[in-house]
Amino acid sequence: MFKTGLLRIFAILFLVAVNNPVFSNDNLDNNSEEKALVISGKVKNNDGEIIPFANIMVIGTVKGTYTNIDGSFEIYDLPDGEYTLKISAVGYKTFTRNVVVSGGQMSEVELVFEEIGVEMPQIDVIANKDRVFSRVPGSVTFIDKREIQTVNPLSGNEVLRRSPGVHVVDEEGLGMRVNIGIRGLDPDRSRSVLVLEDGVPVALAPYGEPEMYYTPAMDRMAGVEILKGSGQILFGPQTIGGVVNYITANPPQEEEGSVFVQGGQGGFFSGLVNYGNTFGNTGIHVNLLRKTANNIGPTEFDITDFNTKFLFNLNDKSELGVKLGVYNEVSNSTYIGINQVMYDRGGEDFTRLAPDDQLDVRRYSLSFSHKYRFNKNVRLRTIAYGYTTTRNWNRQDFAINNDNTPPANWTGVVWGDREVPGGAIFMRDGTGNRNRQFEVAGVEPRLEIDHKLFNTQNELIVGTRLLYERAFEQRVNGTKAGVNSGNLVEDEVRTGHALAAYVQNKMMITSKFDFNAGVRFESFDYERDIRRRSFPGVGVRDTTLIAENVINEIIPGVGLNFRPATTFNIFGGVHKGYAPPRTKDAITALGDVLDLDAESSVNYELGFRTEPTRWLFLEATGFVMNFSNQVIPVAESAGGVGFGLVNGGATLNRGVETAAVFDLSNLFGMSRVSLTYDVNATFLRATYSEDRFIDGVNINGNRTPYAPNWFLNSALTLRTEGGFGLRLVGNFVGEQFGDELNTVAASPNGRIGLVPAYRVFDAVFSYDVEKWNSRFNLSIKNLTDERYIATRRPQGIRVGIPRFITAGYEFRF
Repeated sequence: MFKTGLLRIFAILFLVAVNNPVFSNDNLDNNSEEKALVISGKVKNNDGEIIPFANIMVIGTVKGTYTNIDGSFEIYDLPDGEYTLKISAVGYKTFTRNVVVSGGQMSEVELVFEEIGVEMPQIDVIANKDRVFSRVPGSVTFIDKREIQTVNPLSGNEVLRRSPGVHVVDEEGLGMRVNIGIRGLDPDRSRSVLVLEDGVPVALAPYGEPEMYYTPAMDRMAGVEILKGSGQILFGPQTIGGVVNYITANPPQEEEGSVFVQGGQGGFFSGLVNYGNTFGNTGIHVNLLRKTANNIGPTEFDITDFNTKFLFNLNDKSELGVKLGVYNEVSNSTYIGINQVMYDRGGEDFTRLAPDDQLDVRRYSLSFSHKYRFNKNVRLRTIAYGYTTTRNWNRQDFAINNDNTPPANWTGVVWGDREVPGGAIFMRDGTGNRNRQFEVAGVEPRLEIDHKLFNTQNELIVGTRLLYERAFEQRVNGTKAGVNSGNLVEDEVRTGHALAAYVQNKMMITSKFDFNAGVRFESFDYERDIRRRSFPGVGVRDTTLIAENVINEIIPGVGLNFRPATTFNIFGGVHKGYAPPRTKDAITALGDVLDLDAESSVNYELGFRTEPTRWLFLEATGFVMNFSNQVIPVAESAGGVGFGLVNGGATLNRGVETAAVFDLSNLFGMSRVSLTYDVNATFLRATYSEDRFIDGVNINGNRTPYAPNWFLNSALTLRTEGGFGLRLVGNFVGEQFGDELNTVAASPNGRIGLVPAYRVFDAVFSYDVEKWNSRFNLSIKNLTDERYIATRRPQGIRVGIPRFITAGYEFRF
């Protein structure tokens, strides 16, 4: 009844908005020639170059447009008065301009951008300023700050799902540890995705341990770039699934700031303070984020996240950027989930099986970016960075066995059902403290040269990167549940040195056709120094086991863009996918170097983007990822035993990802309302493609784990001139398998079996009061209170969070 009632309420609200006088027939007019043209002009930069697809908004109205390929724009149907235009484009400083509409006379203006002198990221993933990315060799998505604000994410996963081809698996419902699978790749800890923040890697160790135990908080982001296709060869080491680049805000030209607070059920609180200004040749931007909760599903956490940027304009040719970050998290994150028995009987979805489990994550980061212009055609960009991450995880021991026999050190606490073979979880009076610390440092100079080879316009990019990483890992076994001390049973140091070099040339063969060709070289020299471990039949002993190995790889790629019309773009490419094996997978705990190849594939894609009218945008991409060797994760986070990895064999991922945006307000001529509907859908088939036997069963043709055949994200967005906003979102995910055998029947422990399809609806209301510089919002996640299995990993079922309501307020100054 409650679900039906909520849906009726939203339907009534929507109908009220639609039947508002601003939707009257007087405002419905598809023929722009019959409208009154009141503002027109062109947008250029300070060098006189036209800027296509710049966004132009009329502040205080829902009117807006973007410039055509020649930089021109037109705005219709505004009553007489004085208006403020806000002009923005990727890579340029946003500015405003006042214009007057009087007596129906057209006002013609010329708008000139001042290009951002130094921008962090120093290396963009997309690095294009046009709406349809007409010069990017591959499928891309750019999610801007306004969209992030409209989503009002409880978890950053909600934002990433706005991109086609991106499947994100919730672990604890808050997105503190993102699990991204692109085009059917295993999402566990985002191992097959290169995740950056402002162009800097954020994984624990980019080569040797690329797990995402720290994820940048979406709350403080100004945008997210997602790149798939041959353009990835400019980035590394992972070039298989894609690149996800979180973008933080740059210092503004004038003083501005904001305070945003949000609260909800389960003691949830989020507070974000932003401040930025420019003083002479120096810009600064500072933000502080605090997030806490004591009962969201099974999760409680306390997070503090501080970041600051300084941008220095050194002289006419040179700029310097500095960025500092501090992150601290304490949460009750755990690997253990409920079993199938508990899920089936209901009422125990969010039971805290191990209430003393605690994860502490601390991260300190510092980066520098420098840009030097030798002349207008030659630029040198250099980025240097270092960060350290401490990840200490205290997890209580437990036991599961088919005959439900309690272990010797049982605490007396048992979950599940002892009458079902393997259906009981016995909590043990012992703790495993998994303490790890990581150090990463790198430097990457990149030379960009515009030249006229073969009398055509070319852009050459040449770069190299040196990277050092070191991991310190200890396992301390406590003799009581929840203790931080105990016996040191594992102690090791893993060290890696990486060298990467790349070159890519983009040739503008004609004004409508570009061709990209490039190659990347990766060399990774790694060592595992085992100082203490438990030996079979011997016990824990100090040792001096040291082993090392070197992997070298050549990664080529080509891409193309063809623009038969200004609003139609055909793109395609082929490149080699590469990801080095984790150091502790490639070298065993006994110091043996396994013949473990790098993960490699040949990736193809072909697609198009088009905006045939001002009310329709379409994109579709066909892709094939042919793996000669896909490394199958057996880490504990993937539900495995954590060691003994071998080459996984050949797999084949193929499919189509699509996106469409319908601007219904432009279609129906709504002058005071913005109404859009968008949908992105991915259809894929990810299977093992050669004979491989598990327990005597040939899995050739089986689907790979956690690769749904389809997933879809859709949204209806309404904004009115009065400041009211409504976003309704639907997220749909097809069924998935939890193991390579594609087992349908669930195992008693819940780790294996079909993950049924599910659908989740969200709603976000907002009200913007310009005269108060304020914005209010009300957010309802999982509107219909859908009960579903989000994942069977790492060690049991995780249920999606139930209906969750928050309210927030933002003040801008």
